Amino acid sequence: MSSPSSGPASGPTSHASTEPLNQPMNQVLAHHHLATISTQQEEDFPHQDNPHSHIPEATSIAHDEKPWRKRTSSRLQGARTRLGLHPTAPIEEEHDSAEHQELLWSKIRLILREPLAEFFGVFILVLFGDGSVAQVQLSVGQTTAPGGNGFGNYQSISWGWGLGTMLGIYVAGDSGAYLNPAITFANCYFRQLPWRRFPMYFAAQFLGGFAASGVVYANYINAIDNVEGYGVRTVPPAPNATAGIFCTYPQPFLTKASQCMSEFITSTILMFVIFALKDEGHNGVSKGGGNWFPLALFFLIFGLGACFGWETGYAINTARDFGPRLMSYIVGYGTEVWSAGGYYFWIPIAMSFAGCFFGAFLYDLAIYTGPSPVNTPWMGLKQIFRPDLAVKARVKRNREFSDPDRMV
Repeated sequence: MSSPSSGPASGPTSHASTEPLNQPMNQVLAHHHLATISTQQEEDFPHQDNPHSHIPEATSIAHDEKPWRKRTSSRLQGARTRLGLHPTAPIEEEHDSAEHQELLWSKIRLILREPLAEFFGVFILVLFGDGSVAQVQLSVGQTTAPGGNGFGNYQSISWGWGLGTMLGIYVAGDSGAYLNPAITFANCYFRQLPWRRFPMYFAAQFLGGFAASGVVYANYINAIDNVEGYGVRTVPPAPNATAGIFCTYPQPFLTKASQCMSEFITSTILMFVIFALKDEGHNGVSKGGGNWFPLALFFLIFGLGACFGWETGYAINTARDFGPRLMSYIVGYGTEVWSAGGYYFWIPIAMSFAGCFFGAFLYDLAIYTGPSPVNTPWMGLKQIFRPDLAVKARVKRNREFSDPDRMV
């Protein structure tokens, strides 16, 4: 950021030339120094979850330059606030003040920037994940494949979900790339992500999974007909069932308790490791995970699939399971998508939230030393049983740090 006194000592664009000629030079310099500090102080406390909040505002414009344009997003703050988002969109200042941001779609894109990022992040995740399951399952027995028995195996599915997660995080960087309602919920409770964002993020994540599974179905519809028969759609444990391409179904021998345990364990591991990777005070990783975080998530998801994926399909994500399940119901798989496995459909929803919450709690209890409900009297139980006190405490903390983005 250039200070107001960074121009030449004289000339038509010099701020110093506006000072009285008889004013001592040291007072002139002090005046500009204070102005510079005043401007910098506004930038020393950026909003923590706004990836571009560190970008300085323009402080001066030379007379021979094009006049500065007001940031388009600053005029959309009301709409963004009503949606529960941060008033300022995470966007480069140069882009924000460009002329094309006055177009209708540009304004809509700025208003919905984070939800669109979450939508397409989950879209990519499910596109690769469901696509890998479809290719492996629908090509079984294909003698034209290398090896003579289909295009892929179980590890191909682990690769697909791992790659989808990694690429989805890259796509959704401007929103925080949560890509999972349970992870979003855990961050709201344990890391002070504003609660007002949860409904919008949840909706975007759900719709992203729903839309992506529809694309996979449209792409593989002829292959599904080839395996099941034209217009036939069945659900596991039917012999040729293809509903498992889109959402998870348990092995038929599992009890209800085992179904819950499998999903709870995988969700706990997922959240525990994510908090470890994002812990800036953890010496085992780069600060906050850095650019290695998406790659680390690839290995995490691959490992969960390789080690815990067989029994229930390791859904660990409501957006990736419930959205595609609803899509499969709509395209003709019938009510069995809900009743299969003893009405198993609710377990990936409930256990993903329970497991991620417990994983976050366990990490903060055992390792994390930063601000957390666990690092308060009674280990945060008061926030559960007295949420009104939790709201008051958060508002008080927000006022102390003068950070409107962390308001409840």
